[in-house]
Amino acid sequence: QVQLVESGGGLVQPGGSLRLSCTFYGNAFSLYTMGWYRQAPGKERQLVATFSSGGNANTADSVKGRFTISRDNAQKTVSLQMNSLKPEDTAVYYCNAAFRGIGVWGQGTQVTVSP
Repeated sequence: QVQLVESGGGLVQPGGSLRLSCTFYGNAFSLYTMGWYRQAPGKERQLVATFSSGGNANTADSVKGRFTISRDNAQKTVSLQMNSLKPEDTAVYYCNAAFRGIGVWGQGTQVTVSP
């Protein structure tokens, strides 16, 4: 049974930074592709970044150059460093773990970018 717990959300001014973390509770963390998604009010959930079990990191074009995903297999964590935040980055951010077609979601953490 896999559980994901996110932390690090909050309120930040435009141009500021936040770091989100997701802790994986369960076994075989290194086999999972880990990802961050976000969902703004009234919009569909969208992919932000992924980090595969093979070590490949990808970020969405909308955050490329501002957000960086990283993972620590020893600590079973995946992080999202968010810099140069914009009001349009405001959303609930969700951690996801995927393996062989099975996905697990965290509870989400709110990020609000506002003056």
